[in-house]
Amino acid sequence: MTDSQSYKRSSDELAPVFRPIKSQRAFEEIATQIRAQLAEGKLRVGNRLPSERALSEQFGVSRNTLREALRSLEHSGLVRLQKGATGGAFITEASGETIATGLLDMFHSGSILPAQLTEARIWLESIVVREACQRAVPNDIENLRENVRQAEEANAQGDLGKRAEANLEFHRILARMTGNPVMVIVMDSVLSVLRHFVQTIGPYENSFVLPSRKRFIKMMEARDAEGAVAEMEASLKRLQRSYLSLAKEAAPVTAAKLPEGAYAENPIRARNK
Repeated sequence: MTDSQSYKRSSDELAPVFRPIKSQRAFEEIATQIRAQLAEGKLRVGNRLPSERALSEQFGVSRNTLREALRSLEHSGLVRLQKGATGGAFITEASGETIATGLLDMFHSGSILPAQLTEARIWLESIVVREACQRAVPNDIENLRENVRQAEEANAQGDLGKRAEANLEFHRILARMTGNPVMVIVMDSVLSVLRHFVQTIGPYENSFVLPSRKRFIKMMEARDAEGAVAEMEASLKRLQRSYLSLAKEAAPVTAAKLPEGAYAENPIRARNK
């Protein structure tokens, strides 16, 4: 009895069944089939895939080709590869890390411009704030206050790194307050790219941020969604102006090679002039 036959007999009726591969890019088709089995419910988070030998037999490919496919799935966060006697390839709960990585690659390649990044961040934040204001519970407001307290403490200690992380966490808290995992993933991905961008421009004026946060929290507590959105937008637009101005000064050669409007507050309007 082969490993493949043993696996089929020991598994339930939802066991994944893979087809032999005929494509020249076999590793891509293997990954596609595994994703399809997950979508159909024949594979679930925590399931261990059949052994390399069994999978190689089912797909009709070499173990090297199979390993290439599994590594690509591991890179995308869908599979966890574990070594040892109890190891194997396990279906894992997907995260938004691949989204963040993709956005960061696009930013570094110039497909996403600084002005577009900061503009999208303002749009996203407005949506998040409006929903968070409607869904906030007392503990959420307290979490925001505690975050501001931590940022103030870091600022007093001159710990700029800790202060910056607290500032980013403030926005993650707001995203979690929406109760929507999509908003959490998108917010975290945008913030990841923004963090990399800000690290390239050096120190910037942000003494207005914490006072603005305190006003913002009062509006959130009062369920004043429009006021909270206006306060957040004003703060982010002021930061946007600083970011783009400093970025242009920090990399004049790069700026000269970018399209018109790359550092404009409204990249679409600037591009259409």
